[in-house]
Amino acid sequence: MSLFEIKERMDALVKELNQHNYNYYVLAQPTISDYEFDLRLKELEELEKQHPEYQDENSPTQKVGGDITRKFETVRHKWPMLSLGNTYNEQDLRDFDERIRKAIGSNFEYVCELKFDGLSMNLSYENGKLVRAVTRGDGTKGDNVTTNIKTIQRIPKTLKGSGYPDSFDIRGEVFMHRAAFERLNNERLEKGEVPYANPRNFASGTVKLQDSGEVAKRPLDCFLYFLYTDKRLFNTHWESLQAVSEWGFHVCEHNKLAKNIDEVLDFIHHWQENRFNLSYDIDGIVIKVNNYSQQQELGFTAKSPRWAISYKYKAEEVETILENVTYQVGRTGAVTPVANLKPVLLAGTTVKRATLHNANEIARLDLHKGDTVFVEKGGEIIPKIIAVNTVKRAPEAEKIQYLEICPECGSNLVRKEGEAVHYCPNDESCPPQIVGKIQHFISRKAMNIDGLGDETIEALYRKGLVEHISDLYILHERTDELRNMERFGEKSVSNMLDGIDRSKQMPFEKVLFGLGIRYVGETVARKIAKHFRNIDSLISASYDELITVDEIGSRIAESLIEYFKDSRHIDQLEKLRSAGLQFQTEEKEVELASEKLAGKTFIISGVFEDYSRDELTEIIQANGGKILSSISAKLNYLVAGDNMGPSKLEKAQKLNIPIISDSELMALINQ
Repeated sequence: MSLFEIKERMDALVKELNQHNYNYYVLAQPTISDYEFDLRLKELEELEKQHPEYQDENSPTQKVGGDITRKFETVRHKWPMLSLGNTYNEQDLRDFDERIRKAIGSNFEYVCELKFDGLSMNLSYENGKLVRAVTRGDGTKGDNVTTNIKTIQRIPKTLKGSGYPDSFDIRGEVFMHRAAFERLNNERLEKGEVPYANPRNFASGTVKLQDSGEVAKRPLDCFLYFLYTDKRLFNTHWESLQAVSEWGFHVCEHNKLAKNIDEVLDFIHHWQENRFNLSYDIDGIVIKVNNYSQQQELGFTAKSPRWAISYKYKAEEVETILENVTYQVGRTGAVTPVANLKPVLLAGTTVKRATLHNANEIARLDLHKGDTVFVEKGGEIIPKIIAVNTVKRAPEAEKIQYLEICPECGSNLVRKEGEAVHYCPNDESCPPQIVGKIQHFISRKAMNIDGLGDETIEALYRKGLVEHISDLYILHERTDELRNMERFGEKSVSNMLDGIDRSKQMPFEKVLFGLGIRYVGETVARKIAKHFRNIDSLISASYDELITVDEIGSRIAESLIEYFKDSRHIDQLEKLRSAGLQFQTEEKEVELASEKLAGKTFIISGVFEDYSRDELTEIIQANGGKILSSISAKLNYLVAGDNMGPSKLEKAQKLNIPIISDSELMALINQ
């Protein structure tokens, strides 16, 4: 390459790698594998060594790979969070070992640790209490996510035992177990939301949520692995791990003390074979010199310690044949393509199917029938096709076209602008949607009907006893048919009917969530029920009224309007109402703190720094004020925060309605 081409290549690598870092650390949505990233990074490092005059100050070789989000307070790390040098090559480990020996001699040990595929976290403790949790960020400063991290049960808020310093930091990795990931991702798919690619992304996305109540619902875990103190307490890293475990920290039980590089390699080989038996993902092994004095002697480079290195496992990849593509219809009508493969052994299991996500993925891969494909199962729970071996493609191979009609009911599929997923709109007659909708309705988080399970619903549907949710509430009229069904004894029928009858007492928010309206999850259903109070107000609500509700954006508002426009849905709601279900929120008597706002009406819109919208609603009502659902001439005040919709602002200004901040609201109360 000419010098011009070298400079151009270096600039392109800097730009590409910085974007990948942003995708990985900030968006938690990586678009290439770790292995591909590391190859590009090594290429850039080599070019920079050969041509230091072209080195960019923004090069990812000069800093840790993260960035700072705008959502949280930025906090500077007392001890920088450096990244580790890494390798996929065993000879590199032997070379690393040789460099250590040249520097400090042969009298040293290594600590081998699993390299968890999660989100790096720094925890600060003072007087035995957790005071701050900060993400890696750019290595020198990160996001303060303390409130969210305090929801993780494994992280001690108060230490036990004794011997810990008054003030210290401890580093660890926040992660999600695979079983939790699968369950939560299935819930996202049911709602028609895009699933996370792997547990690491889900854990990262969860920690970055603004609602700590939502974080608490997602089971995260955390391993701690490095202690930082002003005054050294221990001689070795191994001793510190034993101590922090006694203080209450969750330390991985698979750590190993190794006497030499051969024992390190034995550890690496063992976990290369056994890593898939763990309940969580690892992507390699971390090797650290054990003695702290020796660590100090070895020192650091600009971005990583010289006394530690990580060995990364390359994601397992195999070649097999794509036999065909089938399609699954979920309860919300979302249609998911699945690649059916010639069975092949991958990562210790036989793989027959791989996810294809949506039509965009099929187009990206340019799939043809009978293609030879590369399948990977690294950080992914579900195997995925990463590429096609076009050299082996038959000349007459037919290009795979995404389905146009529902494979279950024959309805024309729809795909809304800006969405990746195709839907079957026939939610009242499409079998998997009917069964899935009723299964969702009876589930624990919705109506929680005892005596009914998913298999029972399938059996009742096959027998023609239920085709709609409302049919559950007339099953008591068909007891003879129920008793004649296989495995339906007198007691099980009685328990089922009792459970259905008790469900009539479930509150409005549970009924609303149980209806399975697309994008209306548990939290959104609760906020809607609290705001509109009853089903009739919700049915008649306009788009502008809907988006005034906290957490309801255009997508949810449009979905609600579309749902209630369908006469079949209204008919079902009337049948459920006649059956005695709760379609109204119980009015709670508000204890008035004052009557300072009596006779005044308010709408709250936007995001506030010191209060949630629910808190402001309670404050207004507690002082005699009333919350309206839409902007009109009857409105006295619009309480406006950041990111308020421009249409609301424009309407309020046209009607000359006073627009006040949350602090001005407090002034009205306190004056």
